[in-house]
Amino acid sequence: MSIEVKNITKLYGEQKALDNVSFEIRSGQIVGFLGPNGAGKSTMMKILTGFIPPTSGTAKVCGYEILTHPMDVKRCVGYLPESNPLYGDMYVKEYLHFVAGMHGIHTNVNALVARMIEMTGLGIEQKKKIRMLSKGYKQRVGLAQALIHDPKVLILDEPTSGLDPNQLIEIRNLIKELGKQKTVMLSTHIMQEVEALCEQVIIINRGKIEANQTIASIQQAAHSNKEYVEVELEGAVSENLLMNIPGVTAVKKQAENIWLIESSKGQDIRADLFQWAVAHQITVLTLKKHETSLEEVFQQVTRKTK
Repeated sequence: MSIEVKNITKLYGEQKALDNVSFEIRSGQIVGFLGPNGAGKSTMMKILTGFIPPTSGTAKVCGYEILTHPMDVKRCVGYLPESNPLYGDMYVKEYLHFVAGMHGIHTNVNALVARMIEMTGLGIEQKKKIRMLSKGYKQRVGLAQALIHDPKVLILDEPTSGLDPNQLIEIRNLIKELGKQKTVMLSTHIMQEVEALCEQVIIINRGKIEANQTIASIQQAAHSNKEYVEVELEGAVSENLLMNIPGVTAVKKQAENIWLIESSKGQDIRADLFQWAVAHQITVLTLKKHETSLEEVFQQVTRKTK
């Protein structure tokens, strides 16, 4: 295992930021670490990277205990914190040379820095002072410093914050490539990003793990006893009229003339719905099975524990 967390609790005074948290992340995985603001995500990441100690419990990164072998842990981990602290008065290349030196890298540094600049798309900004960069390019500098010592584990807290759509795609593709060789723990509020990059998600809420599954299994569990179809009709209809369709157990209006139709598990009502529409001379514009999005699952999991 690249990351093993066992019964971690973290107290800030009387506030319990983490409550007996346990999970594992295998080598070579990109895992989404999700939760609402204040859920304990950043606290967990700071513990794993050795910035703060847990109140109780323990964790291992690449087999090293975080409390007894903190320097070995730091050698194994590349960390991009949410705040992304950088030295604003240093030039990009100068800063990356500095970070390499902090990691004890003193040979072939010019080639290494050049590779990091190319990998993170910093080429056109490499001769600027960091404080002159946009937020998106500052994020790239933060990612470059996290990668420069070739860590086995990457812990990334909101890595695409502030990026424009083109930059976001580039960094997302880079993370996907890195995930082929490294273990990546990714915290983000962008659910589409998690769906695009991650196979497994860990959802934390109010300091407790609420879900730890593959995206496919967590979506399937959300619809464990129900089937859903989404239909767009040309004209307005009433909820009561839709409830008269055989097999329908509930309906919910999604938007103007767009309805989410619920039926029992294993019952496909699309044919009955279409026949009902023909009988009532209602034009069906679209009709498709509705798959639960990760955003919907996230809302279900985090709302039920409030």
